[in-house]
Amino acid sequence: MGKAEKTRSYIIEKTAPIFNVKGYAGTSMNDITEATGLTKGSIYGNFKNKDEVALEVFEHNKKKMQDLFALEISKKKTYKDKLLTFPELYEQFFTRHFILGGCPIMNTAIEADDTHPQLKEAAKKGFLTWKDSLAHIIQNGIDNKEFKPETNPEEAALLMLSIIEGTVMIAKLTGKINYLNTLMLSLRNIINEF
Repeated sequence: MGKAEKTRSYIIEKTAPIFNVKGYAGTSMNDITEATGLTKGSIYGNFKNKDEVALEVFEHNKKKMQDLFALEISKKKTYKDKLLTFPELYEQFFTRHFILGGCPIMNTAIEADDTHPQLKEAAKKGFLTWKDSLAHIIQNGIDNKEFKPETNPEEAALLMLSIIEGTVMIAKLTGKINYLNTLMLSLRNIINEF
């Protein structure tokens, strides 16, 4: 990795938590320079603008989250247990901070919905990739006779994601762990019904 690539990676790594907590609009160039210890000139020497930093940071945070789940899923033998990884990890939402600020897909989707088309597209792509990976696990579970043949993989994946993202929003908004636990129990029950 060359010096320029190392500097870009450093900027992304240092600013990733800030963008995920404060959002695109809330993160200033001063936040970026303060977090990195670099000048604005150094930032602009490595990125065209704040948009480019934000897009790279989103991809970084998304990959970090995907890698965490992929690692945990890889430890499971059955497709049902692979799906149950999601409520297992999300039940630790308040005690184990996977990524400061929570789910980067939800955070970015909500903020960029009407304000930043490039970030919205990146969040949409991330969401659809997540949905497709869940649907793939569900289809494999159907093929392996772990799930009912009438289970629709895409609908089941969308239902899971709706519960997960809704739960994250409710938990962050209220700070109530019992809401989180109740909704994750509901998700477990739904997965068990597949």
